[in-house]
Amino acid sequence: MAVANADFRRVMGHFATGITVVTATLPEGKRFGFTVNAFSSVSLNPPLVLICVVNGGEAEASMAAAEHFAVNILADDQENLSRQFSSRVPDRYEGVQAKPGASGAPLLSGCIGYLECRKAAAHPAGDHTIIVGEVLIAEARDEGLPLLYFRSGYRKVSG
Repeated sequence: MAVANADFRRVMGHFATGITVVTATLPEGKRFGFTVNAFSSVSLNPPLVLICVVNGGEAEASMAAAEHFAVNILADDQENLSRQFSSRVPDRYEGVQAKPGASGAPLLSGCIGYLECRKAAAHPAGDHTIIVGEVLIAEARDEGLPLLYFRSGYRKVSG
């Protein structure tokens, strides 16, 4: 029996996720970034993470071209960054403070954590592509709380 798309979406909305912005500098020097909540650790040894990107879009094309990328873990006061990097504005970096990481991927100011990755693999999976990254550099701030997404809305950790 197949699960209806609406039912699947509703149930998955009950799973709280963190919000990240994945950033990359493409071979021609253009910076790209997009909001991702389909993010997970995969392996401790070697350190691997995954992100999922929808097929046929700008994010998939950019990730196909990028050799390195960064996962910027958003703090609870960065909802505006999540919205900006999920929008269709021509320059998602407009007004955003960022510096290049060691890999060249932009690191967004104010995030509670960063993972700089080398793209290790890409796997087709339904209407998405799973991108696996080998973590080369990992940094975290000891202060700050995560921005969450739950039941189709942004949330903050209380307490």
